[in-house]
Amino acid sequence: MSTRPITGKITTIERHILDEQSAFPDASGTLSGLLYNIALAGKLIASHTTRAGLADILGSTGQTNVQGEEVQKLDAYAQRIMFQLNDHTGRLAVMGSEEVEDPIPIPDKYPTGKYVLVFDPLDGSSNIDYNVSVGTIFGIYKRVTPSGPGTLEDLLQPGRKLVAAGYIVYGSSTMLVYSTGNGVNGFTLDPSIGEFLLSHPNIRLPDKPKYYSANQGYQSRWSEGVQRFTRWLRGEEGATHSLSLRYIGSMIADVHRTLLAGGIFYYPADTRAPNGKLRLIYEANPMSFIIEQAGGYASTGREPVLDVQPTALHQRTPLFVGNRELVEKAEEFIARYG
Repeated sequence: MSTRPITGKITTIERHILDEQSAFPDASGTLSGLLYNIALAGKLIASHTTRAGLADILGSTGQTNVQGEEVQKLDAYAQRIMFQLNDHTGRLAVMGSEEVEDPIPIPDKYPTGKYVLVFDPLDGSSNIDYNVSVGTIFGIYKRVTPSGPGTLEDLLQPGRKLVAAGYIVYGSSTMLVYSTGNGVNGFTLDPSIGEFLLSHPNIRLPDKPKYYSANQGYQSRWSEGVQRFTRWLRGEEGATHSLSLRYIGSMIADVHRTLLAGGIFYYPADTRAPNGKLRLIYEANPMSFIIEQAGGYASTGREPVLDVQPTALHQRTPLFVGNRELVEKAEEFIARYG
């Protein structure tokens, strides 16, 4: 049996993180360690999502979270893993989670650090029982308070101040996508060796968008501007092109497809959610950071998402994210028709 040598370069996520760190001579390695711990959390969570039908981890815990949603068993597991891998390292001042009402302090017995971690431990968890892709979303800031335990002020920072953000999508394969402000790279988990390998270097949104993604079941609740924009995407309202509709109902999966295929994902405000539904700090900001680093744009429909100053830990927002020309067209329709 003949064999061929492996000629392609294999880059693990650890090597990639260290290579990025080497570009900054004054870097201490703290951010690199934090990113690698998040990757480790992704591996542990993935090991459970892939066994969801075999292990006793499907279904609800019988509790509700701060958002008023049922807490799924995998939600609780993912929350615990993200906390336990990051509470003792001395890298963080405070954490914030979509599942927890208040800021999550670092236990007194551990030192505090200069970074702040915000995360949605398991986005799309209502789809767990139906074998639909779910994921973990994270954002990292530098603290703004000088020292000691982190505070709410450290968490209420606009997305423009993110130093890193990313997500891990658990689907037919597990993929981690992240950026430290120097482009976007994607890594696929090889389960045979238990390591994330660089599979999608320097991701850029395609110039020619393919899909639009929105829950049109709520279309009757949308403003006239958003409804007209949707018709424009379909080739009406004077459009010279039309896009195909694709909607999974798991935001992380829909935005991931938008990143790779081009197009737009949007979850607008409506008559029942006038301030929007998605969480600004845990969902909209990190995903908007990724999309903008890949050459796209993210908006509330009226202003850039990353420029919004949060006033509450669980603040909600409308979101339009994807190819710049599509998002700016949505802004035009909303400005004209409301």
